[in-house]
Amino acid sequence: MATETTLPATAVPAPRAPEGGGTPTDPAAAVANASDRGARLVAVVIALAWHAAIALPAVLGARAELAAPTVVLAGWLLVAVTGVLAGVRLLRDAPLPAWPVAALLLAVDAAVFGAAGERQLFTAANWAWGTLGWFFVLAVWGRRVAGLLALLGAHSAIALAAVLAHGATAPADLARYAMYVYGTATLPVAVFVGATTIAALARQRAGAAAAAHAATAERDAAELARRERRERLALASGAAEAVLTELADGRADPADPDVQRRAVLAAARLRRLIAESDDVPDPLLHELRAAADLAERNGLPIDLVAIGNPPPLPVEVRRRLADPLTAALADARGWARLTVVCAPDEVAVSLVTPDRDGPDTGGPPADDGGPVEHLYERDGEIRWTQTRWRR
Repeated sequence: MATETTLPATAVPAPRAPEGGGTPTDPAAAVANASDRGARLVAVVIALAWHAAIALPAVLGARAELAAPTVVLAGWLLVAVTGVLAGVRLLRDAPLPAWPVAALLLAVDAAVFGAAGERQLFTAANWAWGTLGWFFVLAVWGRRVAGLLALLGAHSAIALAAVLAHGATAPADLARYAMYVYGTATLPVAVFVGATTIAALARQRAGAAAAAHAATAERDAAELARRERRERLALASGAAEAVLTELADGRADPADPDVQRRAVLAAARLRRLIAESDDVPDPLLHELRAAADLAERNGLPIDLVAIGNPPPLPVEVRRRLADPLTAALADARGWARLTVVCAPDEVAVSLVTPDRDGPDTGGPPADDGGPVEHLYERDGEIRWTQTRWRR
């Protein structure tokens, strides 16, 4: 009577960490990140270029007319250093904490508006008008647009307080204030929203393309598997048909051990071919059990011992692991012991049967350089067959 023993997976080595220590990158996320990285680079270049090429010359040119030029220049320098640091960290996917940076920028904003003075309130020397919006973009990149709108609203409130404090309450001054707020806020918001939208669309389209490619690959793999299965079925059916035809024509003797072995081998191949398509948790063990059950029905006592849980294996690997054992079981006499040892990166299947006189039909085929190794030994007392797969 066949017996089966399944030992716990703790009997095998623990899985090794993948080389490189990383996980496979999501293609859609990679495309979205590439798109977003380009937009980040544009935002960083605009902020720093505007700050250096427009704001600084204006401050230096009107230095004598500023109420507190030292405060304005110090604020410019502090924002420049913060912007460079924030831009570098943003391009390296490690942005600075958003709200501390935003609070620093708003503090500089209030100081510069107060230090610009009434005469330079609406000029380029008051660089906080046109520059800080871009640095707000760098501070809250990757967050919701509501954060950027809140910062721009606070900036507008600071500017309005400065306008009122300097007594610029004439209709022309208020209209100028409204135009400054509109003109300096719309472009940063447009870039921020546009970059977010483009990255989201890129992710969506890349995900759809990846899903389409995966479906095509799955369909092609299914068609290839179906074609290979039909070829193997034709081969197995041909072997069984040949034996049955010889028996029917009287050209084969049912008592001949060689005829019996051919019949058992053909039946085992057909049974395993059917077992390949079964939806079971451990396909390899299922196929080996099918071969063991057939050997038991032919009167061969067999023990099946399984240690560990087999990792997911392609059908071709399972065939290379099981076929030599199936052939050896068809030629076995007396008793058999089938052992399956599994680890996350290795599977070994061994069969031990008594040795006997007769031709050696279980030797390994020539090594084709594949992932499955086939070993075979006999010493006059036992025959040992093993197939081994390593990742």
